[in-house]
Amino acid sequence: MARTGPSCKTTEAAIHALDRALVVISVDPDASEPLPGDTTGPQLRQYTDDVERVRLLYWVTALRTVVVVAYIEV
Repeated sequence: MARTGPSCKTTEAAIHALDRALVVISVDPDASEPLPGDTTGPQLRQYTDDVERVRLLYWVTALRTVVVVAYIEV
């Protein structure tokens, strides 16, 4: 899944991996680990799937809405 440069297209496999990861955190936003840091506001969380080779960084709002900050292929 290696990509280089700003003009690279996302492959079908990468879209599938991202979709699966988004389903997991939408069903259970706590299915991940919180990252260390400031706990006064929403805590940044990290979901990693070693099989799909995906990592998501996201916040969960007070209304339990998931806000994805970054999608990283590992």
